[in-house]
Amino acid sequence: MHTTTLVAFIVVAFIAIATPGPTVLLALANGSRFGLRRSVPGMLGAVASDFVLVGAVALGLGALLAASEFWFSVLKWVGAAYLAWLGLRLLRSKGGLDVAAASDASADTSPRAVFAKSFLVAVTNPKGYLFCSALLPQFIDAGAAQWPQYATISVVFAGLDFIVMFIYAAVGAHAMRLLHRRAVLWMDRCCGAALLALSGTLALYRRSST
Repeated sequence: MHTTTLVAFIVVAFIAIATPGPTVLLALANGSRFGLRRSVPGMLGAVASDFVLVGAVALGLGALLAASEFWFSVLKWVGAAYLAWLGLRLLRSKGGLDVAAASDASADTSPRAVFAKSFLVAVTNPKGYLFCSALLPQFIDAGAAQWPQYATISVVFAGLDFIVMFIYAAVGAHAMRLLHRRAVLWMDRCCGAALLALSGTLALYRRSST
């Protein structure tokens, strides 16, 4: 994988992961309920789901995209449209974080239960499969061995996910009050604008450029 391609993927993946969603809200809730140390199993659950998602893409779409310009273009436009939709949705956000919905009470707060809950929240989210299936293959060089590239992507994606989960859990554990409505609104607007810009970039993306 070329350095420029890897950097582009890191930027896209970081914005996608950092955008408030089920797993980051759960990390925030875990931090506020259990503290940072006891939230680590939940972060590992989210990381484990990343390998499942990337593996599913590699098994189901790698060969197809290597052989078909048509399906590559289809997924490219699906990815661009999805990013545009998500960006517009964030721009229209009112800045509300539904932390209460993410932190429903559970009788079992063991590390295994915290891990399983985060894993299941992430791995059963259809938006995760849609995003990975539409986006990840665009960063794969069809003329080179694909599994090493997917392995690199999965490690980078999982590492970024862990970092973001750690930050959200730390905020939940130490400074929940910092996430005022105006601050969340500002973050939503910035992420939305960035995702719209990335949507335009993906629409112009060429398979040969990877």
